[in-house]
Amino acid sequence: MYYSSKISLALVCFFFLGFGTATATAAACSNEPLIFNFGDSNSDTGGASVLSGRELEFPEGRTFFHEPTGRASDGRLILDFLCESLETKFLTPYLELFTPDFSNGVNFALGGADSRLGRTDINSVAYTLGNEIAEFSRFRNVTIRRGSLDAGQVKSALFMLDIGQNDIQFDTNTKTLQQVLDGDVPAIVSNIGKAMQMLYQLGGRNFWVHNTGPLGCLPSNVALINASTAVDEYGCVSDKNKAAAAFNSQLERLCRELRLEMGDATIVYVDIYSIKLDLIVNATSYGFENPFVQCKPKGQSVCPEGSRYVNWDGFHYTEAANMLVASKIISTSFSTPPLPFQFFCN
Repeated sequence: MYYSSKISLALVCFFFLGFGTATATAAACSNEPLIFNFGDSNSDTGGASVLSGRELEFPEGRTFFHEPTGRASDGRLILDFLCESLETKFLTPYLELFTPDFSNGVNFALGGADSRLGRTDINSVAYTLGNEIAEFSRFRNVTIRRGSLDAGQVKSALFMLDIGQNDIQFDTNTKTLQQVLDGDVPAIVSNIGKAMQMLYQLGGRNFWVHNTGPLGCLPSNVALINASTAVDEYGCVSDKNKAAAAFNSQLERLCRELRLEMGDATIVYVDIYSIKLDLIVNATSYGFENPFVQCKPKGQSVCPEGSRYVNWDGFHYTEAANMLVASKIISTSFSTPPLPFQFFCN
């Protein structure tokens, strides 16, 4: 099931006339926000680039930053737009080497990260949610000891989680759908639940949880469709979307359960899947080109700057698409409970 366009005329106007100005007016914070973000490349603002020592090359970052920043996009990510809506700075990666600024929070997200809670060392190709939690624990303990952070600030901070896409992508590449549904999806959701409990024990009380998008509609997956591939009514890889939908359903249930278990915590579940599927299915009505075309295919020239494509590199979205997704998140129409994003800093 997908949502037809729910975006109001006002929201369409601010999307096309200028995201930053309109959302800042609607969602500014009365206090300086403090955000701790955990996830994969969908919200990595440069951490994996620092960790690997591999600088992304232009045209990454061309649209807004005009240089590569370690973001897997031509510009800003959904996280960046959400920060702009609060009139706060973009989150600095935890591993940033040059002039790090953690005054409004820290970004622990790393491209390639999965939901496992075991830690891998710095020489490993894989990186885990467990590593990110450990990094936050160290950051929290050191800054509290030094007096630059206190337990009250941690309690009022927003903890954002956007992870699971890499797990599902890899598992559906190597296993049958039934194996993924029976074993892998419950394990991924369980890991995320344990991670949230760990963050709760470390003082976190405000959680903002994104589900995962329709992976079967990513151009890199659509390009592999052959005669034996099951395809859904939208032209997407059916098994990958079914696995993503099952993960999302169990993640939503987890959030309901944790609200009861962690009674003094606020947990918002955000339906990114419906937002992105709507964008893909109704791309032309939003002024986008073919959503199954990637703007920057390997070894080929990129799409013209200023053109409106949904997908950047086969797996990640363009700044224009991220802007639209963020605007719908801010509308609260896809959040449970439907709390405004600025709720946590007011």
